[in-house]
Amino acid sequence: MAEADICDVRGLEVVTVQFDLGFQGLGILAGLALAFGLAAQFVGRAGTRWDWLIGAAGWFIGGLVASEVIWGTLTVAEIQPIIDGLAFDEALLGGLIGGLVAWLATRFVSHGSPFFHRPVSP
Repeated sequence: MAEADICDVRGLEVVTVQFDLGFQGLGILAGLALAFGLAAQFVGRAGTRWDWLIGAAGWFIGGLVASEVIWGTLTVAEIQPIIDGLAFDEALLGGLIGGLVAWLATRFVSHGSPFFHRPVSP
């Protein structure tokens, strides 16, 4: 952790988290977002064929904001695990919230059914 800020506060060493999301962390976040998007497409009756992309984008943005902005100022001791700059647990929580909000908003706007399949009228 050569790029982290290290300071001495009354004998305690504090290492703050940097905004240094690497390719591995970005890939993990993108993979989780795509998995959520594919799962969201097959739950209920999709209003559009692009539900998976909107849900995946919501997950990705929510995970990125949670990992790098909301919890970005915590120290390494307070936030674990960190995978190549990605605060993993926090990214999961932010991604889930962002993905669900985007997915449910898409289903509401497109008149799809979020939780069950409706019979198609003839």
